[in-house]
Amino acid sequence: MTKHYFGTDGIRGRVGEHPITPDFMLKLGWAAGKVLARHASDSRKLILIGKDTRISGYMFESALEAGLISAGVNVGLLGPMPTPAIAYLTRTFNAQAGIVISASHNPHEDNGIKFFCGEGRKLPDDVEHEIEAQLNETMRIEDPTLLGKAKRISDASGRYIEFCKSTVPFGFHLRGLRIAVDCANGATYHIAPNVLRELGAEVFELAVKPDGLNINQNCGSTHPGELQRVVLEQAADLGIAFDGDGDRVLFVDHRGEVVDGDELLYIIARDQKARGKCNGVVGTLMTNLGFELAVKELGIPFERSKVGDRYVIETMQKNGWNLGGESSGHIVCNHVTTTGDGIVSALQVLLAMRNSSQSLAEIKSGMKKFPQVMINVRAGQKFDLAAYPQIASAIKSTEDKLGAQGRVLLRPSGTEPLVRVMLEGADAALVKPLAIELAAVVEAALA
Repeated sequence: MTKHYFGTDGIRGRVGEHPITPDFMLKLGWAAGKVLARHASDSRKLILIGKDTRISGYMFESALEAGLISAGVNVGLLGPMPTPAIAYLTRTFNAQAGIVISASHNPHEDNGIKFFCGEGRKLPDDVEHEIEAQLNETMRIEDPTLLGKAKRISDASGRYIEFCKSTVPFGFHLRGLRIAVDCANGATYHIAPNVLRELGAEVFELAVKPDGLNINQNCGSTHPGELQRVVLEQAADLGIAFDGDGDRVLFVDHRGEVVDGDELLYIIARDQKARGKCNGVVGTLMTNLGFELAVKELGIPFERSKVGDRYVIETMQKNGWNLGGESSGHIVCNHVTTTGDGIVSALQVLLAMRNSSQSLAEIKSGMKKFPQVMINVRAGQKFDLAAYPQIASAIKSTEDKLGAQGRVLLRPSGTEPLVRVMLEGADAALVKPLAIELAAVVEAALA
C-alpha cells in the first residue's frame, strides 16, 4: 500500500508548503495521538517531542503539542535535542512514542517529522498506514475531562550526555586528545562538546551558536571545510562533524583529510572484530567497494541494503548483526543503541583508536577507498532497466572493462526524476571516462 506522506525517513518538505504547515501538523498530532492511544494502556499515553534548532521548530512543536493533547495524549517537551537522543529518551521514559521535528542535514527552509516507537526504533509501516488513514477522518477533540497535559523535561540534555558516556567501557577517557568539533549550529551544540570534555578531551568548538537560520549553513558534516582548517590551525589530533540533527558524523584526521562514513564503519568493525564482537556488517548499494573488500579480508560477513537507514537496520535485524551504516556517516551500533547516533558512533571510533594505540590516519589506512564517480541523468518517467536492453548491454560492457576490481550501479533517485549512474574501480583514469560513456547511453535511451 502506497503512503501519501511518510517516506523512508518520515515526512519532509519546505516550510509553508503542504504538508509542512502548522494546520497539517496540528491534525498530524491529533491523528498520531488517536492511533497510538489505541495501542496504549492509560499509564503509557505519553509522547515526547524534540526538535533541532531551525526556527520553524517552535511553530511545529506547538501545533503537534496541541494536536496530541486534543487526542487525549500527554506530551513531554524535550526542546532542542539530537534525533537519537529522542529515541533514547522515549525508551527511558517508557513513552509510547517520540516525535522529532527536523530536516536533518537540509537548510533551515526545510523541516520534517520523524516518529520513534516506544522501543526507540522507527514506527512500523502498519502504524504509519494507520496514521495516514486517521488523517482522512474529521478531527474530533476529546471530552475536556480526557484532554492530555504537557510538561517540559528540563534534564533531558543531562540524561543523554550520561547515556552517551555509558556506551564506552568504564575507565575509557580522552585525556591528551585535542579535538575540534563542528555541531552544524544544530541539535548537538549543547551536547557533543560536553560529552567530549567530560571524557577528558581538549575541545575546540565550531558552529555552536544556532540562531534558527544558520543550521547546516557552511558547516557540519555536509560542509567540513572550516573544520579541516581549524584542525590544521590548532594542530588538533582530529576533528568531528555532525549534521543538523546529530544522527550523522564525519571525521577529519590530523592532516586535514576527511574520513567518511565507510571509513568510520570500517574502523569500528575492525575494532569489534579484534574484540570478538563483530558477527557481520551492513552497508548500502552506495558503500565503497574498498570497504567491502577490506571487511571481507578481516573475515567479517558483509551485505548491502537499499539506501536509507531504515533498510540498513532491517537488514541488520534480519541477519542478527549489530553494525551497519552509510557513506554519509549514518552509522548504527545496535550493541549500544537502537538508531543511528552521531555522538555514540564518534565514541566508538575514538574507542577503536585507543584500543589500537593508532592515530585516525593510521587506523583508517587498512581500507583503500576505490575511486567513485556518480553522474545524474534526468529521467522523465519511472526507470525500469528491463525496458532498455541497450542500457543493460552497455552496463555489461562497462563491467567487463572494469573487471573484478570494479562495480557499476544504476539507481533511480527516490526524491527527484533522476537516474544515478555510479561507477567504482581501482583505476581512477578508467572510471571517469567509462562513467561518462555509460551516462551518455542512459541519457540517449531515456530521451
